[in-house]
Amino acid sequence: MKKTLNRPIRVLVAKVGLDGHDRGAKVIATSLRDAGMEVIYTGLRQTPEMVVNTAIQEDVDAIGISILSGAHMTVFPKVMDIMKQKQLNDVLVTGGGIIPEGDMRKLQEMGVGELFAPGTAMKDIVEYIENWVAEHRNF
Repeated sequence: MKKTLNRPIRVLVAKVGLDGHDRGAKVIATSLRDAGMEVIYTGLRQTPEMVVNTAIQEDVDAIGISILSGAHMTVFPKVMDIMKQKQLNDVLVTGGGIIPEGDMRKLQEMGVGELFAPGTAMKDIVEYIENWVAEHRNF
């Protein structure tokens, strides 16, 4: 049985580092917005610190990081470390892009949520975020 919230889910969609390809992030942001979520898109070339600070300021339920540059094993752990330092421990970190399966597993072992490869159905991403938030941030 699906849990529902009495408020919109807030998601921060971020592009971290020098990765200049943002079409996928914009498609995700639009799709999440179409699904009824409030979406904050950071734009290109954000630092992990900027992403976490924005997540705190915007009181988001989830951070979605889009990465195509190959820097995922640097970016995701840095975001997770900053979140831990700032005691932001009830926000989902998810994302997608070009990330090998082995690296996806390593990142999930570090606390990153589900990671999505190109071609994943949008309904699967929406359902994952909705279910995670309903279970962990249902207030």
